[in-house]
Amino acid sequence: MTYCVGMVLEKGLVLMSDTRTNSGVDNISVFRKMFTWQVSGERIITVMTAGNLATTQAVVSQLEERMKEPGERENAILQSPTMFQVATEIGKLLRDIIAKRQNANGDRGRGKFTASIIIAGQINGMEPRLFMLYPEGNFIEASLDTPFFQIGETKYGRPIIIRGYDRQMSLEDGVKLLTVSFDSTLKANLSVGLPLDLQVIERDSFEVSHQHRMSADDPYFRSISSSWGDALKHAFHSLPDYSFKQDGQ
Repeated sequence: MTYCVGMVLEKGLVLMSDTRTNSGVDNISVFRKMFTWQVSGERIITVMTAGNLATTQAVVSQLEERMKEPGERENAILQSPTMFQVATEIGKLLRDIIAKRQNANGDRGRGKFTASIIIAGQINGMEPRLFMLYPEGNFIEASLDTPFFQIGETKYGRPIIIRGYDRQMSLEDGVKLLTVSFDSTLKANLSVGLPLDLQVIERDSFEVSHQHRMSADDPYFRSISSSWGDALKHAFHSLPDYSFKQDGQ
């Protein structure tokens, strides 16, 4: 399983992904799920992947190969004029890869080749943009009403983001919010695991403003995890007590 989150703030983009991939309790591995390409001063594009590992690795590998090839194919994402067209190109690639693998697998083949991708970035002269790409190749874009996307194991960390999100919050507070969301998910689901990859893209910087890998012994992560647990206990005990003796009874 996977957990990845991309969040749009007024000041930029905050992205976080776990690194655990498992095929059963006795086959757990660490794989990077966040990948970035940039042209200094002109654009930055980051994708985060969830789903069948072979499918997502094929998508990323083909994107890498296309950038090394001469001719028009290298323009797929590094020279597309808008982030919308970047998302369209990656969507076509994902759909084609899944279709080829399904056809090769045959009707009696076991397993399902599927994947979801978060695409984040900014091109010079335009706003930072965030998309969620589905296995069929279609996608939706983040908006004022839906300012963040999650893929993978979403249910445990979603309430944290919904309650804490503020578009005007600082990038540092955005990191804090996602760290709490991931801590809650890690506590609830063993298929999501450390280390966590963090990336911050400040508006109009067109480069990675900050990136960090949080491991189990990371001081900040350990502080957040411990403090959040204590804060929840304090909040619980500060709530009004229930009484078995109701008024009028």
